[in-house]
Amino acid sequence: MTRPPTAAQARIIGAADPETGRITGSSAQLARLVVLKLAFRHPRPPHAHFLTPQGHRLREAASGEQPAAAPSAPTALSGPSAPDGVFRARLGGEPDAGLSPARAREVRTAWQGLLEIRRMTNPGGAVDRPCAWERGRLAESAALALEASGAAPASGERPGYRVASTPQPEAVAVRHPDAAALAACGAALKAAGWQVSEHTGARAERWLLASPRRA
Repeated sequence: MTRPPTAAQARIIGAADPETGRITGSSAQLARLVVLKLAFRHPRPPHAHFLTPQGHRLREAASGEQPAAAPSAPTALSGPSAPDGVFRARLGGEPDAGLSPARAREVRTAWQGLLEIRRMTNPGGAVDRPCAWERGRLAESAALALEASGAAPASGERPGYRVASTPQPEAVAVRHPDAAALAACGAALKAAGWQVSEHTGARAERWLLASPRRA
């Protein structure tokens, strides 16, 4: 962005939902905010508009809120959240994977960005299945889908999901100590466009094998 938003644009940004970043305004106003990279249009009907991380930062600065580290795009989907503000998908096992409103917003923004990548790169603009970008980052993409669904990663003594790569091409393993939570992880991945099968390990523990669906 080369210049600050107009007063009308600032009012739209200031009135955004603080959690989801959803904004309302005229078609022309919303389109201009998209051009300024302060908002994006959701690819699914009703095609609502939401603030980008840059738009969130402007809203927080204007309202005096403490800014949260927000992702600019889901370009670094690995490891814990970093002080540089780059979004990191949580595979499970990170020592400080706290659950906070700021983290929830980061995850929502990253997931919306990933859906936009699907729309732009999948044949026919399909957003109901993973894209090539995700197939190059299997564990991180699966972890983002899980966290976006509301599942919590394992952290310290807190139980949660764990995602790991496998020797099988284009497949990841998902584990959770709770059977019901593991089933919920499977349902979340299926809803995100992954093929999921359940297996039993050497110690009778249940785990999931998940692969990105192609069609």
